[in-house]
Amino acid sequence: MSSSPAPSPHAQPKYTSPRPAPAVPVLDTAPQQLVAGLLGKADIRVNGDRPWDMQLHDPAALERALAEGNLGLGEAYMAGAWDCEQLDVFFERLLRAHLDREVHPARIAWHALQVRMFNRQNRTRAWQVGKAHYDLGNDFYEAMLDPRMVYSCGYWKDATDLASAQEAKLELICRKLGLQPGMRVLDIGCGWGSFMGYAAERYGVQCIGVTVSTEQTRYAQQRYAGLPMEFRLQDYRELDGGSLGGRVDRIVSVGMFEHVGHKNHREYMEVAQRCLASDGLFLLHTIGKNERDATPDRWIDKHIFPNGETPSIGQIGDAIDGLFIAEDVHNFGADYDRTLMAWHANFEAAWPRFADRLDDAFQRKWRYYLLSCAGAFRVRELQLWQWVLSPEGVAGGYRRLS
Repeated sequence: MSSSPAPSPHAQPKYTSPRPAPAVPVLDTAPQQLVAGLLGKADIRVNGDRPWDMQLHDPAALERALAEGNLGLGEAYMAGAWDCEQLDVFFERLLRAHLDREVHPARIAWHALQVRMFNRQNRTRAWQVGKAHYDLGNDFYEAMLDPRMVYSCGYWKDATDLASAQEAKLELICRKLGLQPGMRVLDIGCGWGSFMGYAAERYGVQCIGVTVSTEQTRYAQQRYAGLPMEFRLQDYRELDGGSLGGRVDRIVSVGMFEHVGHKNHREYMEVAQRCLASDGLFLLHTIGKNERDATPDRWIDKHIFPNGETPSIGQIGDAIDGLFIAEDVHNFGADYDRTLMAWHANFEAAWPRFADRLDDAFQRKWRYYLLSCAGAFRVRELQLWQWVLSPEGVAGGYRRLS
């Protein structure tokens, strides 16, 4: 890989450490030298002068990375043990060189066993992500997201900024579902009501949304008061045709299936099937992984999305077997890179407003989250799928829209 690429369009603002510039650390242990050698395979230098190089303040960070994988690397970054001017490019290079496959800490094997053996997204634990992540503060997310508060991948095909990319995504969903005035729509994992608000305003539909976030429910009820929209603080497993006042015409779920977990995929699809009219359509918008047996990242699991688990394309196929016909699958995962970089720019610009409420470790955690994920989508380690599903098949076939 060339060491002198063209300037990256994804460059993040340079992070200036509050600490005095340290002396160049000496890598005097075998584990430290091993990690430095692995980074070299990705053309990442320790204390190099390029924007994607690691600026090491504490050599123990390398030992933590070797012992704990991304959990150790991420927590060392949160603690200020290392920095990088372009963290997204750091991860782009690291993942493109597949360095994550060369580090196999024993603790990752234990994490994988827990994921395989236990239902980490049961009815009790399902509420944890709402409190830990989505209830951080509506003002915080207003500062980071677009005006409609869409917290999922934008559609950048013809868009020039975050707001237009998110409206394009919402419009795409409405068109794929063939919305018509008077239809009843269920939104599983409705967030701050962005899709429901758009669909009610532009297409004249009635919507019911469920979320496990108290803050999202409160915000959406206030913002969309007066529109034919109902927001419920409710687990998706409680839904059925009776509780909805009859089966709905359409179902949409955007960025929620990542919180369901493989042990609940089938039940989730059974819930959707019992809520949807026989001639209805269901659009599932979800991040996806490339390998069925890939284990959820421990750092993301601990610090960002408790109990999260992205599905593989095969796992979704298993879950819909005999329940739905897959009419269409659309992958625009590369667009998540640009979405995450836009969120990061907004986050950094707004940070002074939140610095007194959220500490330096939070800022570094959030930066690591957004930019490491941008790098993963950039190298196509992660995907973004929109599935259009029907219970009995669309007569004459479904017409692809994109």
